[in-house]
Amino acid sequence: MRRCRRCGALALAAAAFGTTCAAQDLDEVERPLWEVGLGLGGITVPHYRGSDQRASLLFPVPYFIYRGEHLRADRNGVRGKLFDSDRVELNVSLGLSLPVESGDDEARRGMPDLKTAVEIGPSLNLTLWHSDSDRTRLDLRLPVRLALTVESSPRAIGWIFSPNLHLDIADLGGFAGWNLGVTAGPLFATARYNQYFYAVEAQFATATRPAYAAHGGYAGSMAMATLSRRFRHVWLGAFMRYDRLDGATFEDSPLVRRKDAFAAGVALTWIFGESATRVPSRE
Repeated sequence: MRRCRRCGALALAAAAFGTTCAAQDLDEVERPLWEVGLGLGGITVPHYRGSDQRASLLFPVPYFIYRGEHLRADRNGVRGKLFDSDRVELNVSLGLSLPVESGDDEARRGMPDLKTAVEIGPSLNLTLWHSDSDRTRLDLRLPVRLALTVESSPRAIGWIFSPNLHLDIADLGGFAGWNLGVTAGPLFATARYNQYFYAVEAQFATATRPAYAAHGGYAGSMAMATLSRRFRHVWLGAFMRYDRLDGATFEDSPLVRRKDAFAAGVALTWIFGESATRVPSRE
C-alpha cells in the first residue's frame, strides 16, 4: 500500500502541478520544441473528500513541456488545437484520488480499501476574456472525466463533471516570471462514483456506521490556487485547494466526517534536457 501511495502521489503531482508548469515570458520568441526535468514535491491531503484524517507525502515530480503546432503540453495541461479559434480549445483533463488503507482510517475501519483512482477525459475550454497583452485571461472550462481504479484488473467507478472558471495571471503584481492561476466551480458525479467513496454496505454497517446508499448529482464545490516561477534551469511551483461538501447528495453519509477539505503542496524541479529544434512560442 505504501508503494501504491507513492505512485498515486506522482500522478497527483502531475494533475495538481501540471497547470503551473511552463515558462512565464509570454512574448513570442524561439523556444525549445520540448523540455524535460525532474524534481521533488510534497503534499498534504485528506484521505478523501469528507475524511477527518490526512496523509503527507514526498514524491518525485516530472517536468515536461511540448510546444507542437497542433499538440501542446504546458501550464494549461495537454492541449490539442482542433479548432481554428483562439477562444476554443479541447484539452485533456486529469485528476486522481490517493489510495486509502481502511485500517488507517477510523471512519472506514473494517471496510474494503480504496484503490488509487485515476481520472481522465476531455475538457472543452472557452476563453471568455483576455487582456491586450494576453497576460491575464479568464476561461470557462468544462471537463468530464472517467475514474478508473489502478490495480491488476482496473475498474471504471463512474464519471465526474467539474465545470469551472479559471483565471490566469502572468507576471503577477509586476514581478516578471511569476504566474498565478485561480480555479473555482461545482462538482457533479454519477451514483456509481459516489457509491465507491461514500456508500456503506449492510455487511459493513456498525452501531456508529449505519448502512448507506449514495446517489449521483451535486458533489460539492472547490477552489484552487497555483503559483509558479520558472528560473533558467529550475521550476518552482505550489498549490492550495479548498473543497466544501455542503449540499452534496452524500453529505449525510457516515463516512463524511468533515464538510470541508484542504490540500496543499510545493514542488521544485530541475530542467536538464531540451530539444535542439526551436519553434516560435509565447510560453
